[in-house]
Amino acid sequence: MSREPEASAYEAAVQSLFARRPEHMAPGLERITALCAALGEPQLTYPSVHITGTNGKTTLARMVAGLLQAHDQTTGTYTSPHLQDVRERLCLNGEPITRGAFVALLDALAGPIAGVERERGEMVSFFETLTALAYELFAGARVDAGVFEVGMGGRWDATNLVRAPVALINTVAQDHPELGATVTDVAREKAGIIKDGAVVVAGEQQPAAAAVIAAEARARAATVLRAGEDFGVEALRAVHDGQMVVLRTPGGVTVDVPLPLHGAHQADNAACALAAVEAFLGVPVDPGRVRAGLGRVRSPGRLQRVVRPGQPDVVLDGAHNPHAARALAAALPRVTGGRRLTLVLGVLGDKDVESLVRELLGVAEDVVVTQPASSRAAPADRLAKAVRLAGRAVHVAEDVPAALAAATGLAGETGVVVVTGSLYTVGEAKTALGA
Repeated sequence: MSREPEASAYEAAVQSLFARRPEHMAPGLERITALCAALGEPQLTYPSVHITGTNGKTTLARMVAGLLQAHDQTTGTYTSPHLQDVRERLCLNGEPITRGAFVALLDALAGPIAGVERERGEMVSFFETLTALAYELFAGARVDAGVFEVGMGGRWDATNLVRAPVALINTVAQDHPELGATVTDVAREKAGIIKDGAVVVAGEQQPAAAAVIAAEARARAATVLRAGEDFGVEALRAVHDGQMVVLRTPGGVTVDVPLPLHGAHQADNAACALAAVEAFLGVPVDPGRVRAGLGRVRSPGRLQRVVRPGQPDVVLDGAHNPHAARALAAALPRVTGGRRLTLVLGVLGDKDVESLVRELLGVAEDVVVTQPASSRAAPADRLAKAVRLAGRAVHVAEDVPAALAAATGLAGETGVVVVTGSLYTVGEAKTALGA
C-alpha cells in the first residue's frame, strides 16, 4: 500500500513540471543564473564533462559516465529528452533517481523558483527547472564528475553554467533552425560551451565548423583534440551483438573493445568519449577499465532491437535529422541482415522532414507515417506528401500504436519494422511494445 501514495505524489510532481511547457524555448541564461545563485551555485561544486553536437549526445554521455565509473569515479549524468519516464534524464552512477528523490528535490526547488519568478516576472522553464534539479542532485550526492548533455545549442543553454574542464563537441550539422541557417552559425552556438583553459574534444567536423571551434578555443586558451588526428578508431569489425573496435587515445593508449552497439557512428562516439575521459582524468586510461566501461554501455532507442516471437523484429532509432538518418541507413543492413524493412516514421515539425524522408526511403520497402503525441509533431499528412513526392506509396496511421500494427502486417513474420524520425516516436513505440 505504501507504493500508492508515492506513485500519486510522483505523478503530481511530473504534472507540475510539465505545466512549465516543455515545448517552450526560452532564450537567455538570466533565469537559470538567478536560480543557481539562490541555490548557492551547486553546479560549481564538482567538475563536469559538457557535451554538445548535432547527434549522439545522449549516447556519448552514457559512454563518458560508464568509462568514468569504471575508473572509480562517482557520476551524475543529465541527458535529454527522455523516452518514457522523465527520471531517465537524471542518473547517479548510471541509475535513474527514485521517484521519492525526484519529488523531494522538486519540492525543495519550489521556493527558490517562486522567488526568481517574482523577481523577474517570468516563468522558469521546464528545462531550466530540470537542469537546476540535476545541479542540486549531483551536488547533494557529492559526485566526482558531472556529465551534462546540452539541451539545444550550447552558448545559451541552461547547462552552460557548469564547471567543465572538458568540452566534447560531436560532429556539427544543421538541425534546429533556431541555431542558425549555416553550419558556421550552428558551430558558433555549440562552441559556446568551451570554458577558459578547457580541453576540447572535437568529433569529425566540416571545415567551417572546425574553424569556428578552433577560433573559440584560441580565445579561451583551450586545447583542442581532434578526431582522426589526436585520437580515433583504428579498426572495427561488426559482430552479432555489436562490434569489435580498436580505439586510440590522445595519451597513446590503443585498446581493443567489445562495443555492444551497432553502427560505425557508435565507434566514433566511443573514441570521442574515451578521449574526453582521458582528458578529464589527466592520465592515460587503463585498457581493462575501458573494456569494462564500454562493454556495459547501453543506449535505448538507438538502433535498439526488440525481438517479438511470431512477429517481425522491431528496430528503434531516434534519428531525427538528415545526418542521423544517413547514419541509420548505413547501419541497418548489418543490423537487420538484409531482411525486408518496413518504416514507421513520425517527426517533429521543426525538422527537415523532406530531407530526412529522402535519406530513409532507399532502405525501406514499405512506409507508414504517423505523428507522436507532441504539440511539436509534424502532421502525418506532411510526411505522407514528402513520401509521395519521392515517388513512393505510403500508409497513414493515426498514432504510433496504430502505425506499429500496420507495419507489422506489412512486414510479415520474416521482415523487420524500423521505427524512427523522433525520440518521441521511439518512446511511444517502446511503451506500446512493452520494451
